[in-house]
Amino acid sequence: MRKKKNHRHLIQALGTLALNGHLKGFITGSIYTGAGKQICLPVLNCYSCPGALTSCPIGSLQAVSNHPSFNFSYYVAGLIALFAILAGRFYCGWLCPFGLFQDLLAKIKKNKVKVNAKYDHPLRYLKYFILVFLVILLPAILVNEYGIGSPLFCKYLCPAGTLGAGLPLLLLEPVLRPVIGAIFAWKFVLALAVITACVYISRAFCRYICPLGAMLGILQPISFYRFEYDSTKCISCDLCRKICPMEINPMLTPNSPECIRCRECLHICPTTSLTSNYAGRQLPTKILNSKKQPKQRRL
Repeated sequence: MRKKKNHRHLIQALGTLALNGHLKGFITGSIYTGAGKQICLPVLNCYSCPGALTSCPIGSLQAVSNHPSFNFSYYVAGLIALFAILAGRFYCGWLCPFGLFQDLLAKIKKNKVKVNAKYDHPLRYLKYFILVFLVILLPAILVNEYGIGSPLFCKYLCPAGTLGAGLPLLLLEPVLRPVIGAIFAWKFVLALAVITACVYISRAFCRYICPLGAMLGILQPISFYRFEYDSTKCISCDLCRKICPMEINPMLTPNSPECIRCRECLHICPTTSLTSNYAGRQLPTKILNSKKQPKQRRL
């Protein structure tokens, strides 16, 4: 029996292409400013990317702070909450362009680093700190004499903006090169650090830094899209835990806020002890591992 293929990366690639359909922008260096930019989808895809057809929700949250009459966008926050309730962090695993980029980096043949739990668990809270302070609070509080705040995350941290917008625009628009300053240099070095980290640590940016993943993850435990674990079927082969790109244990927390819903654990499980459902309706699972089932561990 042939091993079934996992088409997730193909879907990610098609999603990335659909989100960046303004292809002439990669030739002319122009940024699309049409009606699509009024829409925020739950993926990290910079507004200033030459191909972007929609807005990044994190950038949009901070853009509201750039207006002296507003401090917080209930529309954007409500939209992200709606997406989270509908499907949790499914978008991180299947549609996010920067998620695809990290998955491709993880395929580079290097010895992977397993972060000690002593450091891993506290570091996972860093993305919530970034969300609360750099995305929401400080841009609304630290304003200039005109009442305008600074988009701190986009300006100083976001590697997706550097790689998807900053570098392409510099390559396409020579007039921008003389004005490169210390901030861009800092972000470029940071982007290189994130790339290196993602080669050795699967989805390092999603684990520790991404504020959008933090927002979606907060509501994942009550999302309509859920994973279920049946201990009576489990043979303790541990394959689900070993294959997880986020290094969580689906047997203990199938609906963890850290889960990106890539479904790798469901596909690898030889006994279907891990399943998924949407609003209580069972979803089909394609078993990728067609080999003989592992023997149950002796206790």
